[in-house]
Amino acid sequence: MNDRPAAGVRVDEARLTSLVEQLGRVGAQSSGGIIRPLYSPPWREAQDMVATMMSDAGLSVREDAVGNVFGRLAGDTAGPVLLTGSHIDTVVHGGAYDGALGVLSAIVALEACAAAGGTPRRTVEVVSLCEEESSRFHANYFGTRSILGLVAENEPELLVDPDGVTLAEAARSVGLDPARFSDARRDDIDTFLELHIEQGRTLVDAAIDVGVVDVITGFMWLEVVVDGRTDHAGATAMTNRQDALQAAARMITAVEGVALAEGHPAVATTGVVRVHPGGANIVPGRVEFTIDVRHPELDVLDQMVAAMREQCAAVATDRGVQVDLQVVKKTPPHTLDAGLRAVLQQAADTCGLTWRELPSGAGHDSQTMGTHVKAAMLFVPSVDGRSHSPAEYSTPHDCAQGASVLATAVRLLAWAPPQSDQQ
Repeated sequence: MNDRPAAGVRVDEARLTSLVEQLGRVGAQSSGGIIRPLYSPPWREAQDMVATMMSDAGLSVREDAVGNVFGRLAGDTAGPVLLTGSHIDTVVHGGAYDGALGVLSAIVALEACAAAGGTPRRTVEVVSLCEEESSRFHANYFGTRSILGLVAENEPELLVDPDGVTLAEAARSVGLDPARFSDARRDDIDTFLELHIEQGRTLVDAAIDVGVVDVITGFMWLEVVVDGRTDHAGATAMTNRQDALQAAARMITAVEGVALAEGHPAVATTGVVRVHPGGANIVPGRVEFTIDVRHPELDVLDQMVAAMREQCAAVATDRGVQVDLQVVKKTPPHTLDAGLRAVLQQAADTCGLTWRELPSGAGHDSQTMGTHVKAAMLFVPSVDGRSHSPAEYSTPHDCAQGASVLATAVRLLAWAPPQSDQQ
């Protein structure tokens, strides 16, 4: 890999590293990882810190009605905004790079572009999106959907966290007014660029500097409830049981089998299992578990979920239990804008860096943003492919190279004269 970009707009590696370390301390746990869910005190602290970072970079800062934070560098002509950034909320015990690196890279990228001289032809903004992970509510890209006007009026009162707190109540606790959420909608954005860690090992294994995402996978979250019968663990014969946990275990294995049979890049994961009543000497009467299933082709994704329904129903019949499977979140695959992908590739070439196109196995804000505006994504390598884990890490060198490509792309898009002036 190259030591540094040969040309293009270069960001300050030490400054970017410092910003990552500062933000990474907000919500950090003594047991490892970060817990920074939407509308929590650490979330509020993080957004306030990002706002200060944007201001220090010379950007005009504002927070919208749902808590998205924007840093603006005004252009000298009227027209649609080029937006770049990502999110600052985390999964439980997540890492310091997922989402956050995209926000901080965008800040240093705009700072570097401004330092390179001249006023941008078009207005550029950095955004620190309020939510992406659905780690507290099934909010489904709440920050992006708010910008696009896709949040239903009653949604803040309907979304409830595991402690019974509604999204509306949580918003009020950090000084936001749910009655004004619709004010977050914007119609002045036509381009979105998002830098992100890869969260896989394609780039690191191939020793490629950056990745240009061609398609973002589609996924569904399913919640499954298995109802059997609670009985005494010692007095109930094995042949007389309706053990919900044994049935659920077979269903979970069958779900994995569907993904294995489909083959790469199909994946399916059960990350949550709740057993009721949860006594060591009680045959479980109810089990709730989740399924996360993903594939970059919508037809295949739907077929996989249908097969999982059939497998779970067959197990339920065989084991004498009832099963209910509900889809609680569905995001279709999205192919990113070809023209913007070409700009990112040009920027990587200008910086003297190697690149390749690759799909994203994780969902991102670009997936939703791209349904309404042109969107593209840039990946930087993840060491050992780790993410959604305290072990998540991307080297300062790789982060700075990615941010330099982002800065160069922004410069090409916002400072270059319009195409008609070049002819």
